[in-house]
Amino acid sequence: MNIASNQDWHQRAKGLSIEGRAYIDGEYVGAASGEIFACINPANGRHIVDIASGDAEDIDRAVKSARRAFDGWARMGAMDRKRILLKFSELILANKDELGLLETLNVGKPITNSTGGDIPSAANCIAWNAEAVDKFYGEVAPGASDMTTLVVREPLGIVGAVVPWNYPLSMAAWKLGPALATGNCVILKPAEQSPLTAIRIAALATEAGIPKGVLNVVPGFGEKAGRALGLHPDVDCVTFTGSTEVGKLFLTYSGMSNAKRVSLELGGKSPQIVLADCASLDDAAKAVAAGIFSNAGQICNAGSRLIVEDKIKGDLIERVVAIAKDLVPGDPLNPATRLGPVVDSTQLQRILQYIDIGQKEGARVVTGGAQVLQDTNGFFIQPTVFDNVASPMRIAQEEIFGPVLSAITVSDFDQALQVANDTIYGLAASIWTNDLRKAHRAAKALRAGVVWVNCFDKGSMSAPFGGFKQSGFGRDKSLHALEKYTDLKSVWISH
Repeated sequence: MNIASNQDWHQRAKGLSIEGRAYIDGEYVGAASGEIFACINPANGRHIVDIASGDAEDIDRAVKSARRAFDGWARMGAMDRKRILLKFSELILANKDELGLLETLNVGKPITNSTGGDIPSAANCIAWNAEAVDKFYGEVAPGASDMTTLVVREPLGIVGAVVPWNYPLSMAAWKLGPALATGNCVILKPAEQSPLTAIRIAALATEAGIPKGVLNVVPGFGEKAGRALGLHPDVDCVTFTGSTEVGKLFLTYSGMSNAKRVSLELGGKSPQIVLADCASLDDAAKAVAAGIFSNAGQICNAGSRLIVEDKIKGDLIERVVAIAKDLVPGDPLNPATRLGPVVDSTQLQRILQYIDIGQKEGARVVTGGAQVLQDTNGFFIQPTVFDNVASPMRIAQEEIFGPVLSAITVSDFDQALQVANDTIYGLAASIWTNDLRKAHRAAKALRAGVVWVNCFDKGSMSAPFGGFKQSGFGRDKSLHALEKYTDLKSVWISH
């Protein structure tokens, strides 16, 4: 049943039964220590539910459960896993309103985005990987006439998936889809800020027919549950999406334990280059604004750096500012709201500190820059645009993870490319130009895992996503993600 009105969403939230325990070996359980932490609604600062605070003992219980389940799941025929995962996808869609509401209450995402975008996207990801896995072939290597050499792919084993709070269920699905489809068992560690949908879908997975132990969910803090997962000697792989700082810790954990595989999708400081020959400044302005203000700027590939030729700078910024002023933060349970709060008070203070840093460095706030709706006790901030930004400034170099755009002026195409690559990150980039030669040159020159030309943030399950440099390595989505969760085995048969 679709619920459209503001009043109805609030009413439904009041009657929602919310689970906060871990899901281990097919059932909900409290943390072994008995410890809990509070899950807070970022729109009003209110307590939602207590969450089990997992630690090393809970991770170990989950790993043992997964190891017991592994052989049966890995040996199951690909078509059988496909059938079960398609059912899992169907159940996610069937519970779209509930999951969307949990997402909105948990992280402040506008309800129309949760129910209309994030939840269907997660279901589609699970279904895509399910459909792909029985078409994921091995090889026969060329060789002598008396020898047959098979090259087969086998699941890695136990995968620890650590996911962020900005797109909780979507990012979980990017890990779960290919890892489960290829026969791995997964221990999902959601961000402490956003555990609700991860906890809920664990039961849906069991309902779909995924055997107990194949998917375990252990909420908790990174320094306890995350660290334990990274250090566990019987975890074969950790896939992580989050900050570069934490991603480097998982590399350390791997070296300190069993040299487990690590795949990282980390921070970004994505440039949006707009050249003077751009065909439509209106289209560019809309994409620039969407690229930094969507999801309150809490996007790893957010287009946080606008690199614009001096000839059009004033016109373009004027258009972007007009869009920013029209994005008024509001109640995320109101279907008309397009901009909700940021995830918590820590993130709000981080963003405000960067706005202060930018001004002290000499940049100018053109619009926004302030906390709003403080009477709600929520964590709302205005979309913010900085002008007069120089590339060495901290607001142009460091990931803010909020709705803050830094506009950097350049004199020509070559300087634009130089500034775009002047960062430790390389997750994504875009260029707006009507010159095909410049578009091709930029696509080759930009050091980023994804490059968009005359668009921004386009994607599908069929194309890989991931970064260069300190934005990480390994790819989510596409058939390449299936490869990531498998290992090659060569089998030589003499005859």
